[in-house]
Amino acid sequence: MSLLAVALLLSLLGSFGGLLVASSLLLFNDNARRRLVPWLVSYAVGALLGVALLALLPEALEELKPTAVFGTLLLGIMVFFVLEKLVLIRHCHTDECHVHGATATLVLVGDAFHNFVDGAIIATAVMTSVPLGINTAMAVAAHEIPQEVGDVAILLAAGYSRKKALILNIVSGASGIVGALLAFAAVSVLPNVRPYVLAFSSASLLYIAMSDLIPDLHRGQMDNNSFRQVALIAAGIGTIVVFEFFLT
Repeated sequence: MSLLAVALLLSLLGSFGGLLVASSLLLFNDNARRRLVPWLVSYAVGALLGVALLALLPEALEELKPTAVFGTLLLGIMVFFVLEKLVLIRHCHTDECHVHGATATLVLVGDAFHNFVDGAIIATAVMTSVPLGINTAMAVAAHEIPQEVGDVAILLAAGYSRKKALILNIVSGASGIVGALLAFAAVSVLPNVRPYVLAFSSASLLYIAMSDLIPDLHRGQMDNNSFRQVALIAAGIGTIVVFEFFLT
């Protein structure tokens, strides 16, 4: 299988794997879903932190000076902060989502942009190594599960049928393929840009985990059991470490 095919396949896993699980969660009753989604958020925190700090950044540091890597990381964090201020990216992980007064259209635009970035991250990771791509796709999918539950909930509240809400999320998820294709083409033409993209990708994952998910966990809005939060975060990190060990 060609590297491009692997990149596209893993981008599909990252985008639609999370949506598939999120769709299955909608079959549960409200009480069960409210218990499961917060657990998935804690697990996603660990997976995102593990991939960014134990996989992507070390790969970038092998080819660039630390000042270049962490300068790119800092730039990425600032870029995502500005994008969130402009409401181009948004995150929601509960059934009751009121983020920046989001409308159904804004949800779809934000989700499409988010999936585009995720696709680019996964493709760049694959071009570094397939195991790194697999780990990155797993972390992306872990975060997509609770986010897609929230996105579908917003669309349902806006009056969309469950079928139409899922179809629209599938359409927005397809932007991940576009992101993967563009990133693959860019890195193929300019291979020296790859470590910079890895560092920038780390900024995206760290920003999501530390500015969005972890504050919610601290406030107890999603799960007030601190021991369970720590255990699930550790499980997310452990998953990345185990796969990194066995796949490399």
